Amino acid sequence: MTIQIRMASPDDAPVIAALVMDLTAEISQRCDVSFQRDAELTSELCARWIRERFYIVLIAYVNDKPVGIATLAESYALYAGGKIGILQECYVAPEQRSQGVGQRLIEGAAALASERGWAAMELCTPPLPQFQRAIDFYQQYGFNPVGGRKMRRQCGAKKPA
Repeated sequence: MTIQIRMASPDDAPVIAALVMDLTAEISQRCDVSFQRDAELTSELCARWIRERFYIVLIAYVNDKPVGIATLAESYALYAGGKIGILQECYVAPEQRSQGVGQRLIEGAAALASERGWAAMELCTPPLPQFQRAIDFYQQYGFNPVGGRKMRRQCGAKKPA
């Protein structure tokens, strides 16, 4: 099995959108939550954000088939002491889990963190107990719980920016 990780371009947006749709479908099914699930809009936003350099996406391929993604955005946090990377979405297709794909995505994200001078990388996991395995995975690769839960307030924008 050959695992390849590469940086996405705007042309990869439809593939990225499909994998994000798979991720949100899995979370929705397990946790009884809902996400905006519009593949066309997701693809358009992804392409634009990559083009405008707001969004970095690593795509994992196994034998030339896309099977995983890690999407990152840069931000700033005084509590962290500078720039941080936020791992927004990280997903590996179920049939490829425990095969080293996720590890390679995290390693790629860590290399980006070093290149960009990030003080830290942060992420939010889906809820427990449904996603304990995800939390165990992230801890294995150096992420530590810092408390709290992700919260969201919708702001009413008709079309996301």
